[in-house]
Amino acid sequence: MYLIHVRLKGPDTTASRPDLATIITSCAGKADGLEHVAVHPGPEGDVTLGLFLLADRLATAERSAARLTERAVADHPALRGFRVLTAEAVLVPGPWWDS
Repeated sequence: MYLIHVRLKGPDTTASRPDLATIITSCAGKADGLEHVAVHPGPEGDVTLGLFLLADRLATAERSAARLTERAVADHPALRGFRVLTAEAVLVPGPWWDS
């Protein structure tokens, strides 16, 4: 399972919707491998989605997350005006970074 962060830009400064995780989940098909969605509102209409996806490789999970969110933004009326900014795994710093 992979955690992919997808950054969205909303149409205004109140982009985070209480039903955003449900909307994304409703747009997912079995091939997307979606297991769970977490929503993290940010400043100025930004929102970060944490998509937990089953995939055989990281690159596959990133492509699946991008496709799913692009599809949701394009097809779901409640997401009109949203844009996908990024869809990628986040590097987590480890103790080796300072060496």
